[in-house]
Amino acid sequence: MSSTTGQSAAGGLSVLDAVAVLVGVVIGIGIFGFPPLVAQQAQTPVIYMALWLVGGLVMLVGALCYAELGSVYPDSGGEYSFLVRAWGGSVGVLFAWARGTVIQTGSIAAVAFIYGDYAQILWPLGHNGPAIHGAIAVIALTSLNVLGTLQSKRLQLLLTGATIVALLITCVAGLTLAGSAPVATAHAEGPSGSLAGALGLGMVFVLLTYGGWNEAAYLSGELRNPARNMSRVLLIGTVVVTTVYLVVNAAYLQIFGLEGLRATQAVGADLMGLVAGPWAAVLLSLLVCCTALGTINGSIFTGARVYYALGRDVPALQGLGAWSVRGATPVRALLLQGAITLVLILFGVLTNGGVHAMVAYTAPVFWLFMFLSACAVMVLRHRDAGRARPFRVPLYPLTPILFAAICLALFWSSVQYAGAGSLLGLAVLSAGLPLVWLQRRTQSA
Repeated sequence: MSSTTGQSAAGGLSVLDAVAVLVGVVIGIGIFGFPPLVAQQAQTPVIYMALWLVGGLVMLVGALCYAELGSVYPDSGGEYSFLVRAWGGSVGVLFAWARGTVIQTGSIAAVAFIYGDYAQILWPLGHNGPAIHGAIAVIALTSLNVLGTLQSKRLQLLLTGATIVALLITCVAGLTLAGSAPVATAHAEGPSGSLAGALGLGMVFVLLTYGGWNEAAYLSGELRNPARNMSRVLLIGTVVVTTVYLVVNAAYLQIFGLEGLRATQAVGADLMGLVAGPWAAVLLSLLVCCTALGTINGSIFTGARVYYALGRDVPALQGLGAWSVRGATPVRALLLQGAITLVLILFGVLTNGGVHAMVAYTAPVFWLFMFLSACAVMVLRHRDAGRARPFRVPLYPLTPILFAAICLALFWSSVQYAGAGSLLGLAVLSAGLPLVWLQRRTQSA
């Protein structure tokens, strides 16, 4: 197991580049869809805001764990590299299979569906227009990444900057209009059942909105001076994301109130309607399209790196390990990832499930491997105790233990939320076992 990707893959990204990818992946369409669902699980506005703050703290705890792993073992394979070192090649191969067929591609497909819903407003393409728009976005952004890392990161900086500026402008306008504009007054049910159950379900939706921060792990092999900069990328990205989400949700509460927020079905559309008047639909569509494209591009950029690492370490799949020196990008890995994503978009169309089907499909598998990554911090501290650690997670071992416990709780919560959809994702995970057998056979030959 090599610890670097080689000269061609290393040293191209600055802290700003990596933070832009991280923020672009995390700050996505979730902030326009999940706040009403969180509000339905919160008893008071204070609890509602506390849930979003706790979500940022969970992201920080996870980021601290990943900062240690990424600074000690910089590799473009990210979590794949960490899992192989801690648990062996079989777990690493199974994760690569899961990421390629469930986690990353499912997440890209989910965002593509939501992008398509808003692009359809700007350019209607018929009954299956959202899926067609989503597929076009995946093809176009995959092609851009195939051209090279430089082109992809330039677009990411542009989309991330536009997303944050647009969100902040919307919040400022919303806050200034509060009290002078009509707000939703329809009644909506508050939390039912136990307080712990309501808060737990609320955190599931909050952390779905925060999802994607771990993608920075895949940048460590291409980050300039990762030993010093990995922790900076994760910590700066966490602060930026949490601040933006707190400001956005404060604006939502100021405009709608908790009851009105529970009742709205499209919080972004309603808020933009108050801010932008008759052009609200177009402005919202442009905003969400920009946000979604940033998420898709960042996910495509980081996601293909695990195929590259798998091809590099499993001889039978060495074709995936090809790296384009000219573009500084894993071309074959990008093309395979794009093809699988398009298949999942087609699956979403055929099942009429769309984004909900993708969330149910991906979440349980994601939190299962996140738990193993959290435990890897402790395993590698023990097994590789003599290795220099430029960044050490504070309050060790409490921090990784806390993160591992959170991951287990979220795995269970996501299984309950996803229902039958979680079984499909876990079944696809199990279908990767023959690949594990092939990897073991290749190693023993």
